[in-house]
Amino acid sequence: MSGIPVLFIEGDEALVEPDTATGNSDLAKVRLRPGVFAALLELVRAGYRLVRVSDAARPGDGPDFLQSLFASQGVEFDSTPVAEWLSSAGIDRESSRVIGDRDGDFDLAARLGVARLRLTGDDAATWPEIAARLRRPDRVAQVIRKTKETDIAVTVNLDRETPVAIATGIGFFDHMLEQVARHGGFSLDLACRGDLEVDEHHTVEDCALALGQALREALGDKRGIGRYGFVLPMDEALAQVAIDLSGRSYAVFTGHFGRDTVGGLPTELVPHFFRSLADSLGAAIHVEVRGENTHHMIEACFKGVGRALRRAFRVRGTELPSSKGVL
Repeated sequence: MSGIPVLFIEGDEALVEPDTATGNSDLAKVRLRPGVFAALLELVRAGYRLVRVSDAARPGDGPDFLQSLFASQGVEFDSTPVAEWLSSAGIDRESSRVIGDRDGDFDLAARLGVARLRLTGDDAATWPEIAARLRRPDRVAQVIRKTKETDIAVTVNLDRETPVAIATGIGFFDHMLEQVARHGGFSLDLACRGDLEVDEHHTVEDCALALGQALREALGDKRGIGRYGFVLPMDEALAQVAIDLSGRSYAVFTGHFGRDTVGGLPTELVPHFFRSLADSLGAAIHVEVRGENTHHMIEACFKGVGRALRRAFRVRGTELPSSKGVL
């Protein structure tokens, strides 16, 4: 690790319940977010610096009520102004995070070049979950797959959202794989050289197999994951997706496309992609789609699978989500 890992905590609502945030000097009226003290103490012991970014008290502006309250429990916020961190070469951007509870809070993450974590929304995490996530290594895997028909290299990181880079030689397929990663909330770098002069089939199938293998390896023992993930409307199209990371492969695709190809991707290969992904990932994947615009229908399927994977991949604890004791 190079540099200092820093947590930039945006908005006092990240520390206390939103209806009691900022400027309230009455301790009885302030409700802290569950587990925040213990989580921050754990992360400080792990080497993290804490930088509080709020309208009420910018770092360096002097103590206020919340700052004093946290200090009384051994949680100290760094006084270095945020502007200095923006240009600092001493920050470990791989390990640092911006933590907030609103979409608008994350401009800072982009400016700093660090990942973000949300406290509200579909992909929200609690403070204990954040501490556990930052204390464990990222779930990363790399797969190299070479056959007479394709040469594929794929790297995934289930705990980071970037980078996402896809190059398969089929433009629309690249766009669809990007949607899976973006909506799935994971980093994906996939490059494929395939025999497109023969057919698109080998490229699409082998990319699905390599991607599924990488995702399965990155999941490791699957402890703490959500396991299940479910949906997605896109204009007139509606895709319903259900996924179970059960370790057992099964795929069902229900839908009919009105065109034979979209952007160089044969539509008959769309259900085949999901079957191949299910086989190598070891998952049950059910996709049902209806609509009028074939482009929208396919995109809804890939985005829906991404959203379902986001929920299924998310770590919520340490227990294995199975009564069998194995996944």
